[in-house]
Amino acid sequence: MIRTVLTRAVDRLIDLSAALGGVALVFVTLVILVDVVGRFFGTPLTGAQDISQMTLVIIVFAGMALCDRLGGHVAVDIFANAFSNRQNRWLDVFAQLTGAVIFAGIAWTVWESAKLSQMLHLSTNIIGLPKVYFQWTLAAFAALTSLGMLLRAIQTVLTPTTGRIDHQEEVL
Repeated sequence: MIRTVLTRAVDRLIDLSAALGGVALVFVTLVILVDVVGRFFGTPLTGAQDISQMTLVIIVFAGMALCDRLGGHVAVDIFANAFSNRQNRWLDVFAQLTGAVIFAGIAWTVWESAKLSQMLHLSTNIIGLPKVYFQWTLAAFAALTSLGMLLRAIQTVLTPTTGRIDHQEEVL
């Protein structure tokens, strides 16, 4: 019951982060379009580089949790056939837990960096956007990705299955 409620809540947050990433992608596309058209007429958009850089941070990290939930991260399974299903399952759990630790580390490191940015009033070079808001956003998305990976590891352990967790395979 609690696991289901928690999983649903995290899934909704992941969907929200993906939607925010989509909005950010549309926004940065419009910024670049306005900048390119402006350059053609000799008046580029002031701060387009700052806006693009900060928005790309949102785009990348907003979609990371969804990518994990869909199994979209790179998985190299060269030795998968050499191991039993049980061993492969535990390797999947290990990979998910490792990813959760890595993204928790990213979230914590960026959160600490945000404290410095806030204290020193750091901002972007051209138009002076405060960096702290983007760092907080990145930390939140990284923490969400970490939580999603942790829940997937728990789900992998608790879900009875005879085979591997389904991964999307690309045929070469």
